[in-house]
Amino acid sequence: MGRSGTLNLAKRQLWDWICLLVVSMCLLLRPVCCQKCRIQRCNAEYVASFSPSGGLQEEVLPDVDYCIALRAYSLCTRRTAHGCRGDLVYHSAVFRIKELFAQHNCSSDGPTSSAKAPSTSKPPVVDVCSYESRVLALGPAAQQKKYGHCGLFGDPHLRTFRDEFQTCRVEGAWPLIHNRYLSVQVTNVPVVEGSSATATNKITVIFKSYHDCTEQKVYQATTEDLPSAFQDGTRSGGKAESLWIVEGSGGLGIRQVGRYLTFAIRMPEDLAEENGGLQLCLHGCPRSEVIKAHVLNRQQSLRPPRLMGGWYGENDGGELQPGLSAHVDMLERATTKCREMLQVEDVYFQSCVFDLLTTGDQEFSMAAYGALEDLKALPPSTLKQSSPRTPHIYSRGTIVTPSVFAALVLMLLLN
Repeated sequence: MGRSGTLNLAKRQLWDWICLLVVSMCLLLRPVCCQKCRIQRCNAEYVASFSPSGGLQEEVLPDVDYCIALRAYSLCTRRTAHGCRGDLVYHSAVFRIKELFAQHNCSSDGPTSSAKAPSTSKPPVVDVCSYESRVLALGPAAQQKKYGHCGLFGDPHLRTFRDEFQTCRVEGAWPLIHNRYLSVQVTNVPVVEGSSATATNKITVIFKSYHDCTEQKVYQATTEDLPSAFQDGTRSGGKAESLWIVEGSGGLGIRQVGRYLTFAIRMPEDLAEENGGLQLCLHGCPRSEVIKAHVLNRQQSLRPPRLMGGWYGENDGGELQPGLSAHVDMLERATTKCREMLQVEDVYFQSCVFDLLTTGDQEFSMAAYGALEDLKALPPSTLKQSSPRTPHIYSRGTIVTPSVFAALVLMLLLN
């Protein structure tokens, strides 16, 4: 009995030690599992620093410039060290950096970026995760690239990247943007029973994984919930530190106005147009979904739509039909209300009037005002911008972008 009891006690103690060891290993290795190793990005930036155009072609640099690039490489590896424990590529890079420091007689203390003015033969180190950094490295010709703006708000009114304005039905789920960096889908529901008017009550944004720059992140907003984090609970993905940051080379905004949501985005035109398929921001609404009766042009004023279904035809000559005289007073009240916020009678003003006549919802009138504010608020770029201009009004459509009140500005992770 005594010997058996001693053996059982020894087994229990051994088991306790094993459990303690397992728990300790889990705690020690947890940071490694939760943080992605970004050594490939460090390698790419280091190689790019020796190319005149940010590519992979090497050129001989003076030792002083080489040491600066080497220190920047070393700094990058130190910043990603916690996520790279056990990674052979990372440990090989660290070992090679030490060899290069000794080989080129470089000190580990000193600047990590050149203070000299950039020249055509020795450009600054290119950040492979920054669109503007890559474009600027390609020279003046590439810097003529432009940015496009897309917005969806109100009834809904759509502004495409090509500055076309439409008012659409598009009930249900529709894709706004779909490319290799980003996907945006909206869901629209009827606003007034018996009417073709719809408005957005859900927006889903997917920031796709891109090399070592970003991880895939999903953000979803509804009229009941406008969260301040991605679906996985994180508030960043890649270099960003917060969902409230808008990077210099792009940005998007999701806002809530009354019972509905609005959307606005600014991104490089070449990225926006690289994919085909159904994308409302790129190609506009399908013809069958465009409210053709919402006719706007420079020669005639906005004609009031029927509130309970049915729209004016394109060829009715612009005359009010019998039985619509009661809407004249409503038109005047809506015009007065919208003029309080929008002094210029442009497409934003006209969409405000249109939404008030269609829904009778006073809060809805704020959507057009917010759309105009979003257009101004999205950040400027160091690259060329599209010249501001009065948008062309097509006979089949009308308006664009988002609104005011509870605002959530997300970072565009493709920077």
